Amino acid sequence: MKSKAIGFSVVVFLVATFALGQKATEPVIRISPEQVKWVDEPDGLGFRQAVVAGDPSKAGIYVIHVRFPPGVMSRPHTHREDRYATVIKGTWYTGEGTEFAPDKTVPLKPGSFMKHPAGTPHFDGAKNEEVILQLVGIGPSQTTRVRPELGLFAPSMKK
Repeated sequence: MKSKAIGFSVVVFLVATFALGQKATEPVIRISPEQVKWVDEPDGLGFRQAVVAGDPSKAGIYVIHVRFPPGVMSRPHTHREDRYATVIKGTWYTGEGTEFAPDKTVPLKPGSFMKHPAGTPHFDGAKNEEVILQLVGIGPSQTTRVRPELGLFAPSMKK
């Protein structure tokens, strides 16, 4: 009797686990590079972005692509959420801290990964070539400038 009860419990557990793991059917998302819808950053700061999944302004996971033209870097800023970056194209230059120092950035080539922890002041961007990143985070996203009076973007020191 005890072994039947254990067996029944295992079956119930497996069925419940399977049922809880099922979701409503969602469509598969496929986006080729030609289908990415790039938009200018709303404040005219010099870069473009494309939301490829989710919505950074709402709760939940989001995936965006960011395109820096040559010579455009962000000034020190923070984000409310952790952000996970993968370099898709070009060499992305990254720096940490509250002082804008493009000459002290670390270059990351295509395929490189970086985590920006929430609240960590940093700056980044392109020097000699266009850079495209993929950023992943959990929204709602928020960017806070370290020195708002300077704006978010500045010319980089090309090398």
